[in-house]
Amino acid sequence: MLNKYNPAEIEAKHYQHWENQGYFRPHMQPGESFSVQLPPPNVTGTLHMGHAFNQTIMDGLTRYYRMKGRNTCWIPGTDHAGIATQIVVERQLAEQGISRHDLGREKFLEKVWEWKEQSGGTITQQMRRMGCSADWSREYFTMDGVRADTVTEVFVRLFEQGLIYRGKRLVNWDPVLGTAVSDLEVESVEEQGSMWHIRYPVADRPSESVIVATTRPETLLGDVAVAVHPEDERYVHLVGQELVLPLTGRTIPVIADEYVDKDFGTGCVKITPAHDFNDYEVGKRHDTRLVNVFDLEAKVLAEAEVFNYKGEAQQGFGLPEIYAGLDRFAARKQMVADLEAQGLLAEVKPHTLMTPKGDRTGSVIEPMLTSQWFVAMSAAPNGGEPESEFQGMSLAQKAKHAVDSGQVKFIPENWVNTYNQWMNNIQDWCISRQLWWGHQIPAWYDSDGNVFVARNQAEAEKLAGKTGLTRDEDVLDTWFSSALVPFSTLGWPSETDELKAFLPGSVLVTGYEIIFFWVARMIMMTTHFTGKVPFKDVYIHGMVRDHEGRKMSKSEGNVIDPVDLIDGIELEPLLIKRTTGLRRPEKAPQVIEATKKLFPEGIPVFGTDALRFTMASYASLGRSINFDFKRAEGYRNFCNKLWNATNFVLMNVENRDCGLDESAPRAYTFADQWIIGRMQQVEAAVAEAFDTYRFDLAAQTLYEFVWNDFCDWYIELAKVQIQTGCPATQRTTRHTLVRVLEVILRLLHPIMPYITEELWQTVAPLAGAKHTDSIMTAAWPRAEPEKIVQTAFDKMAALQDLIGAVRNLRGEMGIAPNVKAPLFIEGNADESLLKYLPSMTRLTEAKPVDVLPEGEDAPVAVCNGVRLMLKVEIDKAAETARLNKEAEKLQKALDKLTAKLAKPGYTEKAPAHLVAKDQAESADLQDKAAKVAAQLAKLQNG
Repeated sequence: MLNKYNPAEIEAKHYQHWENQGYFRPHMQPGESFSVQLPPPNVTGTLHMGHAFNQTIMDGLTRYYRMKGRNTCWIPGTDHAGIATQIVVERQLAEQGISRHDLGREKFLEKVWEWKEQSGGTITQQMRRMGCSADWSREYFTMDGVRADTVTEVFVRLFEQGLIYRGKRLVNWDPVLGTAVSDLEVESVEEQGSMWHIRYPVADRPSESVIVATTRPETLLGDVAVAVHPEDERYVHLVGQELVLPLTGRTIPVIADEYVDKDFGTGCVKITPAHDFNDYEVGKRHDTRLVNVFDLEAKVLAEAEVFNYKGEAQQGFGLPEIYAGLDRFAARKQMVADLEAQGLLAEVKPHTLMTPKGDRTGSVIEPMLTSQWFVAMSAAPNGGEPESEFQGMSLAQKAKHAVDSGQVKFIPENWVNTYNQWMNNIQDWCISRQLWWGHQIPAWYDSDGNVFVARNQAEAEKLAGKTGLTRDEDVLDTWFSSALVPFSTLGWPSETDELKAFLPGSVLVTGYEIIFFWVARMIMMTTHFTGKVPFKDVYIHGMVRDHEGRKMSKSEGNVIDPVDLIDGIELEPLLIKRTTGLRRPEKAPQVIEATKKLFPEGIPVFGTDALRFTMASYASLGRSINFDFKRAEGYRNFCNKLWNATNFVLMNVENRDCGLDESAPRAYTFADQWIIGRMQQVEAAVAEAFDTYRFDLAAQTLYEFVWNDFCDWYIELAKVQIQTGCPATQRTTRHTLVRVLEVILRLLHPIMPYITEELWQTVAPLAGAKHTDSIMTAAWPRAEPEKIVQTAFDKMAALQDLIGAVRNLRGEMGIAPNVKAPLFIEGNADESLLKYLPSMTRLTEAKPVDVLPEGEDAPVAVCNGVRLMLKVEIDKAAETARLNKEAEKLQKALDKLTAKLAKPGYTEKAPAHLVAKDQAESADLQDKAAKVAAQLAKLQNG
């Protein structure tokens, strides 16, 4: 017998053994491979529910294909997370009154590396808690030496091929961080602001003006034009005329452009191409100037910087002294006051707008014209590519062709549309960041500003023909190094065995939010440098939300730490953990209240297996999930059910004849044949579910088979067979019990690794299974359809119907569970079923069966031509009272539903499926009421 189920005990024991024995490593033998790359989590991060969801799927696939004998490799790693990591270390320094500038670049980077060594492995340790069977011997860090060399090599080659260039472009600028950021690092936040309506006088007719509505009046200092729609009759006469730009004295033209929505606002739009992405495109079409009015801290410049669209500097001009040096929002306040004083502010209206903010700092993002490094998306390379069908295509074309040709498939397929929409409107990729932590751009400058891109300084000096070069201070966008992961982790540029075996990878498992930022760029880079696609399938899973469907947020108090679910945590420690380190400490009371509501007694111990099974059950294609603790509790109970069922089997088979001797006779009953046949169906269904990424179907199939078929039906029937059967029947029953259980454990292993390992070590030898040191290396069960016996299925269905009928009869008669009522039966039951009458009494809590007396007038059930009756002494008064109460309850529900259906227009206007549901419920209530009335009539007439 096994001890009580203790997840913590078995998890610690087995994971360390698996890792020490090297079970996670590929065998590197000839044959089919399976490989998957971990989307590298931030080195600053800790495990969250999205990780738990994502990693359950990846590990499930890895364990499944490993058991199928594939050369299996799951490659783990962490991302250096440039912005996030730099912020963490800068905050630590700030607590000591030190800035990174006080330390200097070299000393600051030493501090970052120190921090990374101290706490950078937290998330990979948590992955181990999740049971992730990744090949830790291949673990990488996107800033380690191998990756750094690969990044440099890729950058240099792209530059030499004409696909990397430096230019002045409009980018998302975070004034607090002092760097360009990607779209992924920008959050659009709905806010209540204002719409300022400003008069722009016509230059030669001061009495006439146009009114421009704007949410950012501070940017008017950089206006270069006012645009109107070419078909707007109100303004067509002004196109080509000059307007006086308020507060500046400059004049700007009126231009016509279809970008303007003539029906929105005043129909006049100020064009500020150096501070707005849409305006940038309008200005480009009309060849305007680009006027930058802010410095890199978003303060107003004393003199505007002016450029053309080639990025060439032109003659600047002075800005009003009153605004110089003011922060943009302080300048806004002053400018609005000045406009009002000069009679140029027509009106101010409340306005709801989406404000772009940096996800790390919360600062308002400013579109800013800066010099950055870019990767050209649409240009063809100047040679240097491996021979392949992708040769000669631009990076964008390669990424499109990989998907259009079917070499890369999205699952669910509808994500192809999202991918193509972005690819069809792709812009050049800004890859430089004004940070210190990251891959420093391998470019050097001489005193004249000439640039030399090289693998190291010596090579750059050789290219320049001189020394004294200065290296570019910018670092690369984190996504640049992440884009190389499919081949940078496999030994490229060398032609390694790993590169041959694991590229293309089998599948990428990821969320939809990084299709553009990571998935597309991996396809571009991998096809360009290897001539192969990075992976064959892209499985896009949904987002994990809270039980009410809200995004999980620390400040909202609805974040769930997967490790807390695994280990459990009492309420007070949980409250302390939830409120420690909040970005907004004032949110603490809200977080405490939300936590107490979610977990009034803290979080119970669920264990890893129950959490993983919960995640698997949610993993339908592409659907976001609302995490429900009740479901996790249910699967914790499922673990207990499996544990207890194993205990029962062990109690009945250990030290007994389990039919392992093939020469000993066996006698299979139809119940044995039925469970064996069901097992074949389940084996086939689960394999298909894994093959098609339907983890939800795999979980559902296994749950129903284990709980319903094996535990609730077969084990109960097996008890009777073992007690009453002949030796051959007993031997066969034991053999069937232990063999089916052993297969169940193998089928469950990819989702529930720990409990299955623990139980399998005991069960497998008893089942005569080919034993290995671990269930991980045991063979995946393969369905044998020839073992499905239809007659056994038919007989089992008939028996289940009979038992179900008796159970329903007990319910209708209100017979308490502890009352063993005599069971009477009459009819043409199959002879083989008659042998199961003892099982019927056991499974229905009835007394031994007898023949139904003739003329007996008592409640009966008819099932497949068989009449069934339970006879029990009834307290007439009590039963009458019970039935009257039930009749009243049914009538109230029926009246309510009848009124709803009779409501004028309801059946015509309500959705058809809801009407049908209500009508079906009404019919069911009427049927139940009729049965209760019949029982009351019998009592009154009896």
